[in-house]
Amino acid sequence: MSASRHSHSTTGNEELTHVDSAGRASMVNIGGKETTERYALAAGKVFLGPAAYELVKQNKMKKGDVLTVAQLAGIMGAKQTSQLIPLCHNILLTKVKVWLELDQEAPSVQIHGEAHTVGQTGVEMEALTAVSVAALTVYDMCKAVAKGAEICNIHLVRKSGGKSGDYTRQQGAL
Repeated sequence: MSASRHSHSTTGNEELTHVDSAGRASMVNIGGKETTERYALAAGKVFLGPAAYELVKQNKMKKGDVLTVAQLAGIMGAKQTSQLIPLCHNILLTKVKVWLELDQEAPSVQIHGEAHTVGQTGVEMEALTAVSVAALTVYDMCKAVAKGAEICNIHLVRKSGGKSGDYTRQQGAL
């Protein structure tokens, strides 16, 4: 990626938090951080193509109800984030919500995932994991008829809480 693509997503704090003074990976110490309500919303999309889209829409996919299974998989994925991402803290989630919407024009499945906690670290990774696992589940359930399915544009939409405060992704920003 070019430097200009990265500059759109910076917050003014250019320091990497998961690297120690010697440049080695390090889990952040959150022990002294303030406990606050924290929230994150992430989104992504799975492009299916017309044939697979119609099967999902009509709930006729051979493996079953794609949208419901993907929704549950996303929730389960959020709860496993610290097991999947090495430097993520194991946090108590107070709420996880995943919802999927069909977009006939694309033809695709739009996925949203939100995570809530009251704690000392954010839930952005949990929201992003929820969307990612839901997207992978859609792909898995549709791959027999949509080998060219494409998972794309998984991103943080907004977050609130913590020292860095609120963030809302600007339309079209990377």
